[in-house]
Amino acid sequence: MKLVLLSGGSGKRLWPLSNDTRSKQFLKVLEGNHGDKQSMVQRVWSQLEEEGLAEACVIATSKLQRDMIHAQVGEETPLIIEPERRDTFPAIALAASYLHSVVKMDEEEAVAILPVDPYVENAFFSRVRELEGVLDRSGADLALIGVAPTYPSSKYGYIIPEEAKLGEEFYKVSCFTEKPSEEEAQLLIEQNAFWNCGVFAFKLGYVLDILRAKQWPVEYEALLAMYAELPKISFDYEVVEKAAHIAVLPHEGYWKDLGTWNTLTEEMATTQIGKGVLSKDSVNTHLVNELDIPVTVIGTTDIVVAASPDGILVADKASSPKIKELISAFDHPPMYEERLWGWSRTLDYAKYEDGEEMVTKRICILKGKNSTYHYHNLRDEVWTIVRGEGELALDDSLVRVKAGDIVHLPAGKKHGIRAIKELEFIEVQTGSGISDEDFFRLYFEWGDVIKHINQSEPRIFT
Repeated sequence: MKLVLLSGGSGKRLWPLSNDTRSKQFLKVLEGNHGDKQSMVQRVWSQLEEEGLAEACVIATSKLQRDMIHAQVGEETPLIIEPERRDTFPAIALAASYLHSVVKMDEEEAVAILPVDPYVENAFFSRVRELEGVLDRSGADLALIGVAPTYPSSKYGYIIPEEAKLGEEFYKVSCFTEKPSEEEAQLLIEQNAFWNCGVFAFKLGYVLDILRAKQWPVEYEALLAMYAELPKISFDYEVVEKAAHIAVLPHEGYWKDLGTWNTLTEEMATTQIGKGVLSKDSVNTHLVNELDIPVTVIGTTDIVVAASPDGILVADKASSPKIKELISAFDHPPMYEERLWGWSRTLDYAKYEDGEEMVTKRICILKGKNSTYHYHNLRDEVWTIVRGEGELALDDSLVRVKAGDIVHLPAGKKHGIRAIKELEFIEVQTGSGISDEDFFRLYFEWGDVIKHINQSEPRIFT
C-alpha cells in the first residue's frame, strides 16, 4: 500500500503566522521528542518513520510549499507538485496518475489518502495500515477511518454507519452529514456516528477508472499538462458521495484537528514563544511572537496573542476561528517565508503614483545553501550584504562577497548566491509589476551553476 499525504491550504484560521507559503502544518509550535520545537508535518513524518510507513509515502503539494516541505522533512522526500491549487479531487487524480505511470504501481494495490497534519498517537497509523485489508475483505470502493467523537462538535463531518458490521471491526457507511449543529451532532453520536477525519483508501484502479470515464489521461505528464483545465472540486463531492459501497474502520484513540488557535494552543508545550512578557495573572492565555520587538500581555483570560510580519492578532480563543472570514479581504503577499535555502522577511512595500513599486526584504542564506540561478525582467535589485560571506554568480562571472558589499542587479541580469558562511543581506526591489511571476529559474543546484560558468569561460574574482 502507498500513502499519499495531502499538504495544501493557507491555514488562514491560524493567521498571522500562517500564509500561502507557510500553512498551518509548518508552524513550529509543538514540542518534539527532545524538547525542541517541531511543526505538525514534522511530527507526523516522525510518526510515520517510527511505524515503518515513511518509505511508502509521497506528499502531494503545491509549488509554493515545495521548499518548506523539503526544509522540514528532508530533501529526499518524494513530492507530487501541483502546478496550481485546484482542490482535493484534482490533487488526488494527479497523485493516482503519478503512482500509475511513474511509480508503476499495480492497479489492484491500495492507496491511502490522509492529511499531512493530524494530531494523533502512533496507533492511528496502524489503523491506516489496516485499510488495505478492509478493502479486500469488504469489497468496498472506499475504506475510511472514522474517529469516535468525544463531544458534539459542529466543526467536523460525520460518518453514519449501518447497524450491522461487515466484518469483525468495520461497518458499511449509510450516509454522511457535513458539519451539523451541536444539537444535530448529539443525535448523530447517539446513532453511533463517527467523525470524518479525512483518511480513506481505495484500489488504484478505482480512481484511474474514474479518470478514464471522464476521458482524462491516466499518464502523469499528460494529466499534469492539462491540470489547469480540471474542475475545482473536492474528492468528497466528486467521488465519495457517488461511491456505491463505502466501509468505515473505527478508531477510538486520540485524534485532533489543530486548525484553529483554540485547538492548537491546547497542544502547545509552552504558553509563550518569542519576545515579551506574559503576566502570571493571565489565565489560559498564549503569546506567540515572531517579531523582534517585545509584546506584553497582562491579566487576560482565554486569549491568544499572535504577532508576525504578516500582522497581529488578539482574540478570544473560542472566537478565533472567525479570523478566516474577517481577513478574507486582505490581499498582500506573505511577509515571511521559509525556504530550502533559508528565509526571507518583507520589511517594507510601497507603490507610487506613477505605478512604480518598491519592496525591501531581509534575506538569510544558510551556510552551504544557495539560491537558484535566475533573472527578472520587470525589476532591478540592490543587495547590501550585512553579515557573512558568500560567492555570487553574475551572468558568466563568479564574485566573492562579504559584509559591507553592495551588489546592483539590473533587470535581465542572471544571478544566484551561495553562502560560505551564513549570509544575510537587505534586498531592495524597484520596478513596475513586481511579483513572484517575474522569476525565471535557470539552475537549482550550485554545481550546475559552476559548470555553466566554466563552460562560458568566466571571469572569477576573489
